[in-house]
Amino acid sequence: MFLTINPKSQTPLYEQIVQQVKELIAKGILEEGEQLPSVRELAAQIVMNPNTVSKAYKELERQDVIVTVRGKGTFVAQASERAIDPRQRKIIQDQLNKLVVEANYANVTKEEMIEWVEKEFKALGGTRHAD
Repeated sequence: MFLTINPKSQTPLYEQIVQQVKELIAKGILEEGEQLPSVRELAAQIVMNPNTVSKAYKELERQDVIVTVRGKGTFVAQASERAIDPRQRKIIQDQLNKLVVEANYANVTKEEMIEWVEKEFKALGGTRHAD
C-alpha cells in the first residue's frame, strides 16, 4: 500500500491516511477483503508515529471501511458491510453547498461543475461512477 503524507498540509496526518485509504479502495487498488499492513508496518513504511496510524485505522473502522479480526489482521471491509451513515451524507451535502456557493462566485457554471464531478467519479473507476 502506497500512501503519500504531506506533513506541511493543513489536514491532520491521520486524516490524510483515512482519505488516501478510502481513495485506494474507491479506485480498486485496495480490494474488498484485502489485508492491510499492521499499524507498525504502515508506520514504518510512511515514517510516522504508530499512534497516528492507529488513530487513522480506528477512524476507518468507525466508518466501516476496514475491519480488524483479532489474531488475523486488518482487512478492507466488504461493501455490503459498510453502513450508510446519514451523518456522513449530511456532511457531504454541507460541503457541496459551500462548494456550489464558491463556484457561483468564481463564475463556474453548473455544467462545468457536473462535468468535473463526472470526471472525478470516472477517475475512481468504481461501480458508483457516472457514465
